Amino acid sequence: MTKNQSFPLLMWGLSRGVLFLTMLGVTPLLPTPEGAKAAEWGLGVFNAWDSQFYESIAVSGYHFQNDGQGYNVAFFPILPLLSWVLMQVGLPFNGAATLVNNLAFLGALLLLYNWVQQRHGETVARWSTAVLAWCPFSIFGTVIYTEGVFLCLSTAALRAFENQDHLWAAFWGALATATRVTGVALIPTFLWAAWRQKRGLRAYLAGGFASAGLILYCLYCYFRFGDFLAFYHSMEAWNRGTTVHWQGWLIMFGQIVLGPKNTNREGFEAFVDPWHPLVMGVIAIISLFLWKSRHRFGKTVIYYGYCVLFLLVWLLVGNPLLNTLMILGGLYLLWHTRQELGIVPLSYGVFSYAIILNSGQVTSLERYVYAIVSVSLAFGLVLSRYPRWGRAVMLFFGLLLILFGLRFAQGQWVA
Repeated sequence: MTKNQSFPLLMWGLSRGVLFLTMLGVTPLLPTPEGAKAAEWGLGVFNAWDSQFYESIAVSGYHFQNDGQGYNVAFFPILPLLSWVLMQVGLPFNGAATLVNNLAFLGALLLLYNWVQQRHGETVARWSTAVLAWCPFSIFGTVIYTEGVFLCLSTAALRAFENQDHLWAAFWGALATATRVTGVALIPTFLWAAWRQKRGLRAYLAGGFASAGLILYCLYCYFRFGDFLAFYHSMEAWNRGTTVHWQGWLIMFGQIVLGPKNTNREGFEAFVDPWHPLVMGVIAIISLFLWKSRHRFGKTVIYYGYCVLFLLVWLLVGNPLLNTLMILGGLYLLWHTRQELGIVPLSYGVFSYAIILNSGQVTSLERYVYAIVSVSLAFGLVLSRYPRWGRAVMLFFGLLLILFGLRFAQGQWVA
């Protein structure tokens, strides 16, 4: 094992070990919260929510009728196809799909580490890899979702394109666009970078051929169901009735500032919890006081003070805070590190955000942001300059990863 392989392998082993121990060993021993399901012993804990659609594809194929309902055709084929291949040698679906996603996630960590080390050095590579491995949304690189596979393929495509290996960039890009719809962000990324860097025809062809996965899936939908965009029409069935952009964001901000009891999915109700905004106001005043007095108190007091305040806000707000920080924080990181990221990672981040923010919903956006590898790279660049804060972030990430594992194993919503 080379030095380039040992650190990402360690991050993968430790983070996945924590998740496996939590979900397989600890959760079945715990009491079941109201509204959750009892965690079972075995790999079934990795199969919930969207996982069941991938299982239906691998077991019985795609289904669709243009009747306004949601069907499994909304989910792209690479993960269920790879799972089906392993099922042919005797593995059950849960084992096959879990193995595929976890090994692909390991591949993503190895690719990211080697790519970033080549561009920015070992310190940034370690922080970027640690962020990708320990971010609580990395749970979707272990359970039966497409995050691990998509991160591996998109990172491979971006790395190959930046190294001007256009044939491999097209190949990995095509597989990425056959894994999930947000893979189409690779296409404008390649075309824009080719133009900005004045590359030759091969770079433009790589951008064009990266769409092959999506095109082939559209053709499959047409020949099977008579509808090129069957997957899109099925997605619309789930998106119908969700709040519009501004209302969804307003509700999420309202849950942070005013409190969940004063805000629901439809908007703002009667003011029933005056303590939440009062406590948030006190925390804001203390935070401002610490900032104004930072030169008098010293770095250590400020460090621990802000850590405690953040934990208090998280305990008070919960998921709306994490989701907002993931979405808007990731966007800020891309802007903050725009001079260092390079044209390929930055363009991919911008185009990916454009796609997911244009989806018309706020549900699960944090999970889609996690799958933008450029965000982990940008975060790694920042934490490499502030390692003390980076260690605090990693500890918090580890705690959240355990909590997310508990919740997913009990069938509770994570992202």
